[in-house]
Amino acid sequence: MKTSKILSVAFIACALFLGTASFAQKEKTVTVGGAPMYPSKNIVENAVNSKDHTTLVAAVKAAGLVETLQSTGPFTVFAPTNKAFDKLPKGTVETLLKPENKKQLQMILTYHVVAGKMNAVDIDKAIKKGKGKATLKTVSGGTLTAWMKGKDLYITDESGNSAKVTIADVNQSNGVIHVVDTVLLPKS
Repeated sequence: MKTSKILSVAFIACALFLGTASFAQKEKTVTVGGAPMYPSKNIVENAVNSKDHTTLVAAVKAAGLVETLQSTGPFTVFAPTNKAFDKLPKGTVETLLKPENKKQLQMILTYHVVAGKMNAVDIDKAIKKGKGKATLKTVSGGTLTAWMKGKDLYITDESGNSAKVTIADVNQSNGVIHVVDTVLLPKS
């Protein structure tokens, strides 16, 4: 009797483990910064695992935006990589991370966010509707312009900087991330 109970418990435990593992395998992930991005996790839960977004994560924390980006959203985030932040003039990131510059940092970060979930197909439709350009309203109140160059999606900020979307459609439980190679800046 004890043996059959032990076998039953072992069988149930094995079935639960395999069921959970197969669920995780069925989730369509995109690898960003060496880590899988799970559609069942929110923007922050995924971003903290990307080795290419450590500067962005540090900035989000310093700006006090973690809770916002963990909320239900949905959000479309144009997420600059560490290399994108490295393109900024020397000392810019360090200056922005200081507590006295929190408002400015919040403005820059929320400039990378559009309310609602816009995957690449949605953005492409908006570009076609706009005859080659789509204006996107950011959470900070600014605008970004989306456009295509061949098959590549670009986002231009109010300052005239253009960022290439290097990885599109990284789905999250509360929106979508598009990885970009340049930090987008609102008009100063």
